[in-house]
Amino acid sequence: MKFIKKACLIIFMIIIAEKIFAQKIIRLQSPDHNIVFSFQLTKKSPVYEVAYEGKKLVEKSTLGLSFKEGGNFSGNLVAGKPIFKTGNETYDLVVGKAKTVHSFYQELTIPLIRINGNDKKQVNFVVRAFNDGVAFRYEFPAQENWSSYTLTEEQSTFNLAQNPKVLTLFRENYTTSHEGFYDSLLLSEIKPDTLMDLPSLFQYPGNTYMAITEANLRNYAGMYLAKKNGVLTTVLSPLPGQTAIKVKAILPHHTPWRVMMISDRVGALIESNILTNLCEPNEIKDISWIKPGKSTFPWWNGTIVPDTTWSGGNNFETNKYYIDFCAKHKIEYHSVVEYGQHEWYVNDGPGFSPGPAADPTKTVSTLDMKEVCDYAKSKGVSVRVWVHWKALYPKLEASFTQFENWGLSGLMMDFMDRDDQEMVNIYEEVLRCAAKHKLHIQFHGAFKPTGLHRTFPNEFTREGTYNYENNKWNETGLSPDHDINMPFTRLLAGATDYHLGGFRAVPPAKFKTQQSRPFMIGTRCHMLAMYVVLESYLAMVCDYPAAYEDQPGFKFIEDVPTTWDETIVPETQVHEYVTIARRKGQDWFIGTINSTKAKSVQLPLNFLPPGKYTAEIYSDGADAAENPNNVSIIMQTLTNADSITLQLASGGGQVMRLIKQ
Repeated sequence: MKFIKKACLIIFMIIIAEKIFAQKIIRLQSPDHNIVFSFQLTKKSPVYEVAYEGKKLVEKSTLGLSFKEGGNFSGNLVAGKPIFKTGNETYDLVVGKAKTVHSFYQELTIPLIRINGNDKKQVNFVVRAFNDGVAFRYEFPAQENWSSYTLTEEQSTFNLAQNPKVLTLFRENYTTSHEGFYDSLLLSEIKPDTLMDLPSLFQYPGNTYMAITEANLRNYAGMYLAKKNGVLTTVLSPLPGQTAIKVKAILPHHTPWRVMMISDRVGALIESNILTNLCEPNEIKDISWIKPGKSTFPWWNGTIVPDTTWSGGNNFETNKYYIDFCAKHKIEYHSVVEYGQHEWYVNDGPGFSPGPAADPTKTVSTLDMKEVCDYAKSKGVSVRVWVHWKALYPKLEASFTQFENWGLSGLMMDFMDRDDQEMVNIYEEVLRCAAKHKLHIQFHGAFKPTGLHRTFPNEFTREGTYNYENNKWNETGLSPDHDINMPFTRLLAGATDYHLGGFRAVPPAKFKTQQSRPFMIGTRCHMLAMYVVLESYLAMVCDYPAAYEDQPGFKFIEDVPTTWDETIVPETQVHEYVTIARRKGQDWFIGTINSTKAKSVQLPLNFLPPGKYTAEIYSDGADAAENPNNVSIIMQTLTNADSITLQLASGGGQVMRLIKQ
């Protein structure tokens, strides 16, 4: 009897202690102590705050989940004992903006328990604080009497302080290719219930920057933000065919990480590897076949061929012409896409939409894909293809088996235009199946990346951007001012896919749309610099061979890598210009893109390691306003004690290759 009384007393004391503890503020600091995440359990819901260098960025923001089976998981919760730990990891990326990454963080796990009669449910709230940001997620451990859940809403909020300036992409609905122009406005000016795509950038007074996005999106719905009652609230893409259900899952399970990238230097957000830090290690054991590089994409230029005795088309000779060009100029891949608006594979649908007989395992009658692949292999070039996802996915294993038998090295999968849980899982299924058949993947018509190129390094790039393909039909063309927004928004999520390499720049007043040989706005040096500024492990070389032969600047495209050992952002200003320096081995590639405002920028080279460098410098010509294709190319010796003056034309750029002596 005494034992029972003693046990009851202990249980009662634990319950009281937990309830008292629940009202206390639990804090987690980044390793450098600059970021402080504060958590408190109130009767209505858990709440959190985020401060940076003593200034509050996120004021009390509520957390919670809403389940179809059990209502809201937010109020009347009990907090278990918090668990603190330190994470310290160094890992290599197969493809990325850095080769070796050091992940150092502090972690906090708080068990949250809801007891309703005999019904007990536990969700662990987990926070990680890095020097360059903080992230949280909900974890659902295996437990008795709770084996699965149906989520109708995630109630994570971001109650931002100080009314920051916002750079974001608004979307009308969840069916989207995530292509559009970014808006710049104050947080207070954002209309309620408008979907904000991620990443979005927030610039606070005093120039502190925060970007919100997500990491490790797997078996869950894609995340957006919408302002509700003045507070940014998580909104999830619903499963197809309805609007209420967002996620269905079996325990154990967890949400993606909700990430806040933070710094007083906006370039640090571009340098950050926080998203890959929050993802699982590489799952592909044999990586010897994973070879990033540059690729043709003849669809963009209209599949231009020279005057010959043979006709252009879905045939061997057309592909041979582009393969020979690749072999001559060190371009690793040739893409087989279409000719005359018809795919390379059998399809009876309208346009590029798959019909009932669409079959990527069968080529059109004029094309022998194995013949093309065998010829390319003899020239040291690899071949990849474009395919509509609705034609591919129903025949995924059969298609990839055939692709491997033909000798293909990878593919672009297009037109998904969704990020619900079902589509998120399809992406991963495609990556796993592709890895089995030694194929790389480029997702087009795609949602943002979330760091999973660490886990599945056969993903080389994905779109989710309004890019130069639009110059074929957009009457105003793509402005360099749009390019400037990319590094501060979409690029923060990871590799992004532009149709790079257009070598016919014209002044804005002379721009017009052309289905073949499209024009560009922005100087040729702006285009060259985009190969450095953009992160993409499969950079396109989209123009036709004759457009490049003997043209100034093409040598830089031949030389530039697509994966990097180190990335530094020495100079940048939102909306104005960005300079990104990337190292490969001992050599550096430094690219600067400018807005439509001409300017002079001083670039100190003190980020370089000691030693002398032979610099190949490509700059806008003095007459760039009239002749934007003109390029000034000079050679000089530089050290880290030097400073370079960048004279940037309207829509211009500058790019350098520094070779260690």
